Amino acid sequence: MKELSRFHLGFLLGCAMVGSILRLGGLATKPLWTDEFATIVFSLGNSFRTIPLDRVIALPELLQPLQPNPQAGFTDVVQNLLRESNHPPLYFLLTHLWLQVFPTSGGYVSELAARSLPAIFGVLSIPATFWLAWVVFRNLTIAQVAAAFTALSPFGIYLAQEARHYTLSVLWVIASLGCLAIAVHHVRYYRPLPWGISLAWIVVNALGIATHYFFLLTLAAAGIALLCCLLCCLGISCLGISPRLSSCLPSAFPTWSSVPTVVWQRLLIVAGGTVASALVWLPWIIQTQDTELTRWITHTGRSGVEWLAPIGNLLASGITMLYLLPIQAPNRTVAIASIVGLLLITLATLPLLWRGFRQRRQPPHDPMGLGLLSSFLIGAIALFLGMTYFVSTDLTSAFRYSFVYFPAVLVLLASCLTPPASASPPRQVLLIGILSLVGALTVVTNLSYQKTHRPDLVVQAIQQQSQAPALVASVHRTHGQTGRLMGIAWEWHRRQESSLPPPHFLLAHQGPNSDAALGVLERAIAAQPRPFDLWLVEFRSVNQEMLAGMLKQQQCRLAAPRRRVDGYRWEGYACRR
Repeated sequence: MKELSRFHLGFLLGCAMVGSILRLGGLATKPLWTDEFATIVFSLGNSFRTIPLDRVIALPELLQPLQPNPQAGFTDVVQNLLRESNHPPLYFLLTHLWLQVFPTSGGYVSELAARSLPAIFGVLSIPATFWLAWVVFRNLTIAQVAAAFTALSPFGIYLAQEARHYTLSVLWVIASLGCLAIAVHHVRYYRPLPWGISLAWIVVNALGIATHYFFLLTLAAAGIALLCCLLCCLGISCLGISPRLSSCLPSAFPTWSSVPTVVWQRLLIVAGGTVASALVWLPWIIQTQDTELTRWITHTGRSGVEWLAPIGNLLASGITMLYLLPIQAPNRTVAIASIVGLLLITLATLPLLWRGFRQRRQPPHDPMGLGLLSSFLIGAIALFLGMTYFVSTDLTSAFRYSFVYFPAVLVLLASCLTPPASASPPRQVLLIGILSLVGALTVVTNLSYQKTHRPDLVVQAIQQQSQAPALVASVHRTHGQTGRLMGIAWEWHRRQESSLPPPHFLLAHQGPNSDAALGVLERAIAAQPRPFDLWLVEFRSVNQEMLAGMLKQQQCRLAAPRRRVDGYRWEGYACRR
């Protein structure tokens, strides 16, 4: 990259600095939620199964798996993760090492320690996206804009502030797409992919699968894009990729017979190595299907406008990759105005994108890079919708899964918003960058992309309304419910300003017989010293009539009607006699 001047390096460094500030800002101020607790527990080599079920426990006992275990090693991380969760282990192994660098906070792992590693991976995605844009378009201005969009992306900051594996997965997506672009470039010029790139591509794909199984969707979309580009090179228009290339290319397009055999052999070697690395995880992938941990994403029986919800989710997640406003502001008027403003900004941007897209497809510009990323994005979206509508696995219901194609969106946006003849970002890009910065700040200040679960609001309600020691009870099916109670316990531990003693907790396991959890709750209430306040969290799955009758018999009257916030539904009862 000989054209890379001091200015470009300085610009890239500036983007990385801004991105670092945005991603590291406020890491310890937001509540931990269930999935983040899973990251901490498994990364420490601990297990959720050490937490007692069906009996009342104290706050320290519930939070015990968040304490580092000096005897735990890589083997414990892998064994507990594969036995209790549905994710591959690479990120958790890296986090196991990372957490050893940080001191504990009150004996527990801190939010900063858990979230800083994905934040750093998020910062690394800024220069990585610059590289990807350069490899695809060979245009430094596009690479600059792509890096700036990555630094300011509200969606990117949201992923980076989660103690999860998504930002590491994004790095593998970027690396794999870069290798794909290099491969297409070599095929066009009848050259075999170098062994170094071939092996690196296989390793990247293997690491991507070992980080998140949904990386397989990235590979499938990349396969679609590669096929489309090969058809284009044969003179066949595919997904809008024009077979007319610039004059700098060979006068004749390659045909299957004219391309040297070694070119196809290298691609087949990469494909074979990738498939082999995926087959390693096949038993665990099959094992995790249709379990309690994955059932939440299964949606059947759609009707009416529900059929349009997945499309709306895809559009919404795509918009937040560039724009966002305080749509979760406490003031309802501000939130509604933000939604309207977000739609208007998006509509105003669409003509700019379409004009830039058309310009990039016209000679003398090489349309291959645009076609490569466009076909990849179309393929990824088709896979998401196919899984949602035909397999009843709604991948659109969780925006975070859009990491599969997130880098491609930013590079495509950069290419369409950068005029072909421009040597520096135009004013429209500067304006869009300012709007992206506003969106980024709404994420940092918790006015948008709030945590999936809000245990802080539950604790606030308990502390405001309880007049006696509290017992917080939840039905237990998986470590997901354990994590919800951990969230409440952790927030109580963080605040430590309440005059009330810390609550006790009960995880009532619910097997095939839903009445079992009800019996556990009844025995716990009978044994609990009076007076106390009972807080039922996510107790909807038990028979509500039987629950009401049991509470009346135990002389527990409703004191706080049912409320709902993200991830929690709860109600409070006063048990006085």
